[in-house]
Order: sequence, then C-alpha cells, then structure tokens
Amino acid sequence: MSVLTAILPIVLFGMFTFSAILKFSRSKSMVQHWNEYRYPLWFMDIIASLELLGAIGMLAAFWVPVLMKYVAVLFVVLMLGAIHAHLFRARHKSIMALNAFFMLVFAAVLLLV
Repeated sequence: MSVLTAILPIVLFGMFTFSAILKFSRSKSMVQHWNEYRYPLWFMDIIASLELLGAIGMLAAFWVPVLMKYVAVLFVVLMLGAIHAHLFRARHKSIMALNAFFMLVFAAVLLLV
C-alpha cells in the first residue's frame, strides 16, 4: 500500500462524511446553497446518502480493496455534479467549486493507482 492509497481514502472518508452530515442535518449554509442550485430539498437526502455510502465504502476498502475503485468512481461522478451545480446552476465564483475539484482529483488519483 502506497502513501497515497493510505492517506487519500482517509481524507475522502472525512470530507464526504462531513458533507453528508451537513446535508442530513439541513445546515443553514447547505440549504442556502441547495436553493441556489435550484434542486429540490429531497434530492439533498439522496446525495447525502450516496456520500455516506461512499464514505463507508472507502473505509471498508481497507479490508476489501476492490471497493476502492467503485467508490472512487462514485465520488468522481458526485464531484462532477457538484462542480456543475456550483459553476453552472448557481453561477458561483470558481473558488466555490475548489473543494469539489480537489475531491474530484483525489478520487481520480485513486482510480489511477
């Protein structure tokens, strides 16, 4: 196991767990962003569920390594959607999509190693 395949899954686990908690708890900032994206609030629960499922899968990938590639694909798809929501649906400044971009890169790296 390389340093990348040890550290990146932990970072992704933490980030996606945190993001799912914010969505499930309907934090004020998350609801505000969601309204700016013009998505229905029920869709936030779907995305939060996928994020939490992915976070659990990333953690489980330490024991079942084949899961890492599948979860990385899920995260790539989610982050492409997040970047699209920030830049095109809400027309946020590029800096708002920076976190999603880094999570996209981290997940893509895991696909390539």
